[in-house]
Amino acid sequence: MPLAGKGMLLTSMDIDPADETDFNRWYDREHLEERVAIDGFIEARRYVAHSGSPKFLFLYSTKTIDVLDSPAYRARLANPTPWSVKTMAGFKNMIRAVARITVSKGTGRGAVLGIARLRPEGNTDALRKQLATRLDPKEFDGIISMHLLESDAKLSGPTKELPAAGGGASDWFVLIDGTSVSAVSSVFAARFTGNAAPEAAMQISSGIYELMWDLAKSDIAGDSKLTH
Repeated sequence: MPLAGKGMLLTSMDIDPADETDFNRWYDREHLEERVAIDGFIEARRYVAHSGSPKFLFLYSTKTIDVLDSPAYRARLANPTPWSVKTMAGFKNMIRAVARITVSKGTGRGAVLGIARLRPEGNTDALRKQLATRLDPKEFDGIISMHLLESDAKLSGPTKELPAAGGGASDWFVLIDGTSVSAVSSVFAARFTGNAAPEAAMQISSGIYELMWDLAKSDIAGDSKLTH
């Protein structure tokens, strides 16, 4: 399974251009390491939009979805750093989805990520089965892996840190890891958007994001300066 773990926190937001320098510095110098250091977190990836909205996207992999309701994680949410409080106050169009990884096929991850947000309508078992047949990277050049995230409505949405965050109304997210924008765009057109959109689901949005950097637990193990 190319995605580490079986749980994922997906966050996405916009920020005023005037605040982007401090926003980027906070993510790069504090926030990603702070989150990955929490027990049960495995890795984090940080993206910027090539096309789509919101502009910034973050994926945090966890051992299980229960990690995202654990005492260690809740304690961190209840005690944001001063820099976090200042930065998060500027978030706009915030999405915060806590999800189960229910399909993950392929080997590895790409520098480009396609994401389609779907809202199930009707039989979710049938929709999951339909998507599982489409989430196969073998037929497409430049596609490394494909995944399905199913968000949990109770765990998603606002927190003390992020009272205005939207949870996605139990939406599902299709992730396409590829080596180029053109490769990901081709897969979307063939299997997930427009006339190729899956049955029994409303397409809410889609976008293509470029990887900025990633951080694994092993990168900070034994060298974390953060308390949690």
